[in-house]
Amino acid sequence: MTSIAAIMQAAPVIPVIVVDELEHARPLAEALVAGGLTALEVTLRTPVALDAIRAMREVDGAVVGAGTVIDERTLAAALEAGAQFIVAPGLTEPLAKAAARERVPFLPGIATAGDIMRGLDLDLTHFKFFPAVAAGGIPALKALSAPFAQCRFCPTGGIGPDDARDWLALESVLCVGGSWVAPRGPVNRDNVTRLAREAAGLKR
Repeated sequence: MTSIAAIMQAAPVIPVIVVDELEHARPLAEALVAGGLTALEVTLRTPVALDAIRAMREVDGAVVGAGTVIDERTLAAALEAGAQFIVAPGLTEPLAKAAARERVPFLPGIATAGDIMRGLDLDLTHFKFFPAVAAGGIPALKALSAPFAQCRFCPTGGIGPDDARDWLALESVLCVGGSWVAPRGPVNRDNVTRLAREAAGLKR
């Protein structure tokens, strides 16, 4: 099993992907991987999301996870579809324990010190800081990181190409989540590969 730490360190950006049409899934994954982004988060926000995970799993080099996993039911559905890691918008004890039982890499969302402390109680040290910009931005994550030096973060929510580098400069940040590298709609492979290559080249 690949650890969540290894997945977060695979590239500076984890694409946050919303697939509306199933035929977009495979070409999008191929273009992202070609650009150097191999860890792909498919959000469970559309009717075709689970089938999109199945399609993306067929792409060589892709490590495909499920995002917007909110309970044990959606966790089970994501795993049945072949998700290789799980991303949640928040942190609950039942979901964290279910992910641990399934031995699947798990990245829960946090926004407060209390969230992090609950995560530590569940033996978690890697978190998604979400919604990153709305939750206070870089100053907030700096403040949260100070008392939790053992923790590492993937800020997600409102981050784009103009400020990703600033987030990645934080010692506690291993990667950022971003949707700008995977625009919704028909896939322009050249454009997605270019965006992915630029994102993969960001320094941490």
